[in-house]
Amino acid sequence: MKGIIKGFDNLPLIVKIIFALPGLDILWAIYRLCRSLDKGNAVGIILAVVMLIVCPAIFWLIDIITLLFSGKVLWID
Repeated sequence: MKGIIKGFDNLPLIVKIIFALPGLDILWAIYRLCRSLDKGNAVGIILAVVMLIVCPAIFWLIDIITLLFSGKVLWID
């Protein structure tokens, strides 16, 4: 799991933004789930599963904005 996290963290910014586009944003939901599982964060795991199932298309714009300003996606960890 650490390999997935490190792989996503080391991607170039343009690839991260492409992954945040609608339809591909599910990759960031999986990344968030892996981060929460790795840290043992129960609230993060529950939120990541809900995001993965219910609303991956809603957070694409938030992901793009946070990637542009901070270079990483917003998460509670």
